[in-house]
Amino acid sequence: MIGALEDAEDYKAFEVAMIADYDAQSAVERELVLRLASLLWRLRRATTMETGLFEIQADYLREFRQGRQPQPKSQEIIYARFGWADSFDADPDLASHGITNEPEARPSSGPKSVDPATELARCFLRLANLPSYPLDRLSRYEAILWRQAGQILFALDALDRRKPQERGRRFRSGSRQDSPAVGRDDY
Repeated sequence: MIGALEDAEDYKAFEVAMIADYDAQSAVERELVLRLASLLWRLRRATTMETGLFEIQADYLREFRQGRQPQPKSQEIIYARFGWADSFDADPDLASHGITNEPEARPSSGPKSVDPATELARCFLRLANLPSYPLDRLSRYEAILWRQAGQILFALDALDRRKPQERGRRFRSGSRQDSPAVGRDDY
């Protein structure tokens, strides 16, 4: 838990739900369930961090584009210079320099629509190529958490601390363990 950034009450409610789901009967089982809750909470956090990284990159790209947009007065001069000044109040001096208004050659002055998939790809590429490799680090962090969560789930399964409705399923019809024809040496 990071007190300044996360709600402790939400985390406690998450722990309580996990304990109830796994019906922990001993101190060991309870500790395993609490550890699993911690790991799953941190996996949620990793997802939030990834989202934050992409939002930061999207903001950066948006600011970069806005910085590259010509200011309205300079835009008028550029359009006038290239003969696209039909919708601007052109400077009277421009006519003396042979600048004419030809509306068919003028590009659209509105902002171009941005494809979200393309923008997401640009954000990904930028994040992937940063010298600190934040996506690689986050990916390794998640992989470690998932591996630990898998180990906890395996341990809980070995203690038969699955959800009550799932208990005993592995010993029902078709399993090798309840087949009388299979001997101990067959394993």
